[in-house]
Order: sequence, then structure tokens, then C-alpha cells
Amino acid sequence: MTDWANWQPGERAVLLFVIRDGEILLIRKKRGLGAGKINGPGGRVEPGESPAEAAVRETREELLVAPSPPRHHGELHFQFTDGYALQCAVFVSDDCEGTPQETDEAEPLWTPLNAIPFHDMWADDIHWLPGVICGGVFRAYFDFEGESMLTHHVIWDVPPTAPGN
Repeated sequence: MTDWANWQPGERAVLLFVIRDGEILLIRKKRGLGAGKINGPGGRVEPGESPAEAAVRETREELLVAPSPPRHHGELHFQFTDGYALQCAVFVSDDCEGTPQETDEAEPLWTPLNAIPFHDMWADDIHWLPGVICGGVFRAYFDFEGESMLTHHVIWDVPPTAPGN
């Protein structure tokens, strides 16, 4: 569908997942793209800001916590049939300072790694988030029509390892 070799994003965004003690910090998004869905904290990269800085800022704004230094784990590329094109950097942190608080943007959800509610998330998440949890680094490409995923392709630059390896 999409000619990824010549594709350019219209916007750049970030997601950050805090993973510690067998749990992952997710949010139920209250507004904007994906409102009502579960995801990691994140949002748009502001002018003059690096993706890592945006991931920390968005997590602070949405949950009132300071994540430990984030590690880059992947790039998501989304093309929607309405013309919207989004590139999203994915980060992981090992911890956060403070207790996540509900804000007007997000409700925090500490979730066991073996109980991630993929049925309440974007359709693409199941194709890459389990691998990120297991240490993988990836690039992924998705075509969407509204909230329906039409195509997906995930490339693992660093393959995930089995838990405990």
C-alpha cells in the first residue's frame, strides 16, 4: 500500500514504557488521537526537542512522574488512508521517580507483563510491544484506515530475547 522508501512523516511523536518489577506503566488516554485506548505515555515532539526529551516531558505531563533515562527501542511509521502520516519513537525506562497520578490527559495503569490488555490498545501494539519488553529494537510500518490496521511489517534490528535469557 504505502511506498515506504519515499514516505515522509507529517508529524513526529514518542511513546515511553516504564518497565519494572514484572509490570509495565500504561495509560488510558483521555484525549487526542487514540482517546479511550490504552498505550504508553507520549505525544508530539516539540520544535528544538529531541525525541528522548519529548518522551520524558510527555511522561511528566501525563503522569506527574520523572522516568529514569530512556533507552530508544524502536521506530513506528504510520500511514492513515486519510493522509495522516506519523513517525513515533519508542523508548523504555527502568523506573520512575514519584507515584503516577491521573491527569486530564491520562489515567495510569501499572499492568503485569503477562496481562497487557492488547484488546484495548491500537491493533499494531501486539506486533512489537512484546518484543520490546524482551529487549528487542525494531522498525515497523503500518497502514491504517481509522482504527483498523490494513498492513503491518516489523523488522527486528536487535531480536528480542526470551525472558530470563
